[in-house]
This record gives sequence, C-alpha cells and structure tokens, in this order.
Amino acid sequence: MYTNRLANEKSPYLRQHAHNPVDGYPWGEEAFARARAEDKPIFLSIGYSTCHWCHVMERESFENEKTAEILNRDFICIKIDREERPDLDRIYMNYVQAATGSGGWPMSVWLTPALKPFVGGTYFPPDNRYGRAGFPLILQRITEVWRDERAKILESSATVLDQLKKGEDPGAGPGVVDAAMLERAYLQQRRSFDSRLGGFGGAPKFPRPSVYNFLLRYWKRTGNEDALDMVTTTLIGMSRGGMNDQLGGGFHRYSVDEFWFVPHFEKMLYDEAQLAVSYLEAFQITGNAAFEDAARRTLDYVIRDMTAPEGAFWSAEDADSAPDAAKPHEKSEGAFYIWNWQEITTLVSEEHTAWFGYRYGMERDGNVTNDPHHEFTGSNILFAARTISETAEHFNKPVDEVAVALAAADAKVLEARSKRPRPHLDDKILTSWNGLMISAFARASAILSDPTYGTAATRAADFLLTTMLQPDGTLLRRYRAGDAGIGGMLDDYVNLAGGLIDLYEATFIPRYLEAAIGLMRTTIAQFGDPEAGGFFASAHPDAAALVKLKDDYDGAEPSGNSVALMNLLRLARITGDVQFDTEARRLITAFAGRAASSPHGIPQFLAAIEFDLAEKREIIIAGTPSVALHKELWKRFEPFRVLLQASPEIAAFRPEVADMTAAPEGARVYVCVNFACQAPVTTAEDLAGLLN
Repeated sequence: MYTNRLANEKSPYLRQHAHNPVDGYPWGEEAFARARAEDKPIFLSIGYSTCHWCHVMERESFENEKTAEILNRDFICIKIDREERPDLDRIYMNYVQAATGSGGWPMSVWLTPALKPFVGGTYFPPDNRYGRAGFPLILQRITEVWRDERAKILESSATVLDQLKKGEDPGAGPGVVDAAMLERAYLQQRRSFDSRLGGFGGAPKFPRPSVYNFLLRYWKRTGNEDALDMVTTTLIGMSRGGMNDQLGGGFHRYSVDEFWFVPHFEKMLYDEAQLAVSYLEAFQITGNAAFEDAARRTLDYVIRDMTAPEGAFWSAEDADSAPDAAKPHEKSEGAFYIWNWQEITTLVSEEHTAWFGYRYGMERDGNVTNDPHHEFTGSNILFAARTISETAEHFNKPVDEVAVALAAADAKVLEARSKRPRPHLDDKILTSWNGLMISAFARASAILSDPTYGTAATRAADFLLTTMLQPDGTLLRRYRAGDAGIGGMLDDYVNLAGGLIDLYEATFIPRYLEAAIGLMRTTIAQFGDPEAGGFFASAHPDAAALVKLKDDYDGAEPSGNSVALMNLLRLARITGDVQFDTEARRLITAFAGRAASSPHGIPQFLAAIEFDLAEKREIIIAGTPSVALHKELWKRFEPFRVLLQASPEIAAFRPEVADMTAAPEGARVYVCVNFACQAPVTTAEDLAGLLN
C-alpha cells in the first residue's frame, strides 16, 4: 500500500489521504522548498474529514493512479485541513470566490512557489461532466500555462494578494452604530424571512444561529414581536424536519430543500452548540416545552456520541456511511439514518409500525419523491409529521397508550441503528468549537437546573485549561491522539473566553472568570490592531505574511471579532477594567463602515451592540443562592445582564462587593440597574418583583 507524508499528521482529514498514490505533503517548509527547488507550481487541496464532495473527489481523482501520476510529475501537492488552519482556508477561499464567483470544499488552488494563487476552483470531476472540464484536462492546461505563459502568471498573481488585502479592510469609513442601524438590520432579515416554513431565503436552508441571537436581543430591547416570531417559527420548522435527527438528537448541517426535510447528513459540533443555545433561549422566552426538548436532545446527543474520554468534545460526524458491515466501501450519504418500511416491521409489531410511520411521515414506498441521485429511493427520512396526540387521534387510541408504544419503538429503532456501520467520526478536539459547546452546556445547566450539563461543561473546560492553555498564557488549537498542537487562532481565544464567562455565571467558580480575563488580555496583545482597532484572525507568520485578515462575517460560526466584542463588553461591566471598554470602542469604530453597509452579514456583532445599547443590569449574589433563588435568576431571558457572586476574587477588581454579605437566612441578591442598586432581597418572590 502506498503511503505518503500525510500519514505522520494528526488531522483525520490528512490521514484519510495518507494512502492515496498522490505524493501529498502537509502545509510547511518542506513542500515549499521542494516547489522552489524544482520550479513547480503547488497544487493545494483544502477540505475536512466529513466533507461529502471531498470524499467524492478523492475516490474519483486522488485514488486514481493515472491522475496521481500527473499530479506527482507536474506539481507539488499539499493538503490542508480547513478546520485546523481556518486562517489559510479563508485567504485562499477569498481568492477562489473572487476568481470564480463561488466557493466551497474541496477547494482546489494552484499557487506559485511563493504561495501566491493563480488558478482556483472547488470540486473537479474526473472527466468532462456537469458542464465542467475534467480534472486531468485542467491539470494539463495549467502545466502548459506555467510552462509557456509564466510571466503572465507571475504578474497577475503578484497583484492578487494586494487586492485581497484591500478587500479585507472592514472599513472604518462613514457609519454610525446605533439603534437606527439595528432597525435596518432587522428589516433586512425580515425581507428574506420565509414566513410559511421558517428560515431565511430559499433552498438550501442553513441554520444561522447568530441571526437568531440578534433577533432575540432586538426583540428584548424593542418588544418587536415579529423579530421573536421569525426565530420561533424557524426553530420549530428545523426541529420538526428531517434536518433534526428525530431518533438520536442533534442537527444535521443543512436542508437541501426549503421544507427542512432532506438534510445534508453531516453533524458539526459548532451547529449543535449554537442551536442548543437558541432553543434554550426560545424556551426561556416562551416556556414552550418543545424548545426545551430540542435543546435536551441535542445536548444529550453530544454527551453520548461526541464526548471524548478526556471530557472535551469531538468535531463532527460524516454524512456518508456504509449500508452494512459487509460492504464497507459502498458508502452513501444518509445510509445510517434512513429506513424502509419493512425494516421497522422487523423491530416492532405491524400495528406499532403503522403508528411509528404515521408519526414520522413514513411511506411504504419511501417518502423522498424528488431524489435526483437516487440515494434515498424507496427509503424514508424521519421527520415529525404528526404529534403523539395527533397519532393517537388518527388511530382512535388513548394518548398514553400511543405515547408508551412510540417511546418503546423509538428505543428499539435507535438500538438497531446503533448496530449499523457508523459514519466516520472526526475525533479531533478544537478549542474554538469546544468553547461554543462549553457555553451551551453551562447555560443549559443553569436554565434547566440540570447538573449533568454542568458536569459536561466543567470537564471540558478543565481539560482545555490544563492541556491547551500554555504556561505563557497562549492557547493551542487542536488535540488528537494525545497530541496538542497548532497555535490558537482568534476564534480559539474568544470562543473559549466566552464559554468560560458563561460557565462562571452558571457555577460562580472564580477561576473560570479569571481564565477568561487572561485569555482576552492575551487576545488584545497577540491579535489586536493597535492602529485601526479590531482583531486579526491569525498570529501565524505564514498566514500573516500572505494577508492579515480580520474576520467580519457571522456565518455558520460567529466571527472572531463579533465574539470578541461581546466578551469585551461583558468583561468591562464585570470587572470595571477600562482597557476592555476601550478595546470594545475601538473595535466598534473599526467595523462601523461594515455595520452600516452590510449589517445582515454581522448579526453576532449586532447582538453585541444590542447588549451595549440596552439598559445596564448587574445582579450580584452574596452567599449561596437557594434552589428557588437560582431558578428565579435563570427562568427569564435576560441577555443584557451580568451575574456575579461576591467573593474575594471578585472584590480584587470590584472592591464594592466586599461589603455585600450573605443574610443569616441565606443569600442576598443585589439588582443594580444603570449602576444604581436596589435594596437586596432574600426570597425568590421578592427577586421576581425586581426582575419583572
């Protein structure tokens, strides 16, 4: 079996390609030096281990010996795991999008030996199809251009990165970040909202929790019910659709249709984390138990299937898997999750199969009627077509009887599914995504009064602070198979800091807050722009030498600058430290032009602005709150408050809390609004009176 240098890497994505006949290198000086010495262009392939089309291109091209021969002869081939190096991925993705009008993964970019791009694209088929030139033909043409038109390539590539640098300036130009700008941002989201099915825009529909974060905070400040309705309608639509794993919990990456029905089946940790928070906040606002159930099922899935023995969380599960153990190489998308009618009848009675099928929208011949690739033909994607009550009414049975039978059927079908070949698990631990997940578990533990979730949050936080945080205060990004490595990016620092702030508010353990403060100080020192404000995405020399990016788009993941702004504003209120407030003001100024011109692109940034503009509320607890007080503190959606417990550690930067003492009968709670404190209360009833 052929083995290349990728076998020595920790990345699951790179290791997937370790036995391709392509002479693959990881990103690094060894490959660069060879490109310079042999005067060859670099073929750079960027993807991730749970990427469906990355798998397709590997099977079609990278495992093909004739294609590999061309690649090895004419190019130096480098692979990057975009999840390990999002900074490099962003640089070259910007180029591909500018050059072709679109982007995605696998990403294919050809570089000069000086690492400057001159041709780019995404997936290329093995021959001429889909209206695209075949990959071998592309390679041949690029080889000819490199040989015969080298001067033109070098001239054009020399200007590419300069243009990218200009395009990356978020713009401190004209723009006022105020309530009127937030109103415009709301109206932009309103225009794209699907009022019938939920979501924004048409198919494919992606979850974008940063939009929900903004809209819920906009609703809280303004009372605009449409903003709340947009979020709750979307969350209900997603939770009922096939995009939500109805048996095992957790959300798939996106829906290929407008109905939230047919998903792209991969599961990403950052989706689970952010969506769990959205459902928790919707539950706080509405009291609707369906939102609580969706949050719990998501969190329970992460505990069951995505938690490493060390306590931190793995990254993703693939969309593709084999239909059975006897055919391990015949992988197809969704095979782990789809069912035919006959399979269910082998697990439960015919009567209960009918109930199960009615509940989950199954058809005897399959419920996917428009499947161009025929992967789902004859099969069923489970979705919440009817409630248990509706099912009982349809079959004229008592609700309790049907509920018990369906719970038993769910358990049997889930057990049978667990015996199928599982999708590939990307078992690397990323600090950034773990920070988001810590936040979700911390909030869940407090909102739902469930210590199981608190344990999940603290175990992960303790692992990261022990293993990924270095003695000098810097962070590492990736841990896998006993190896911690790769210097942290902006998102690692700010997402972990944000998660630790949430964990402090849920537990009142001072060391989590102290760690968050330290991380944000290091963020300012390592990533800050002392001239223009804001933060660069990476401190890695190889990325900085190409383009110094400032993240500004809140997409599937929130941008580093948006999370940094919220952290700075919260810590300024918590600690009273002027440095945090100063850096927050500079960041707002740095992104004022971007906020004014394209507010729909930065909803998480706008959520932080909502925090800044809203009434200032601090809640300080002296002593240990009773169960009743704790529930009262967390039963409401209060996104604009900060929550502290009086302690010597807090008094070190907030001396006034030293005078706040517990009552003989229990805790005292001080509620301060716009820096004026009310008389302390000791009962849940009195606290409710202050908070309502």
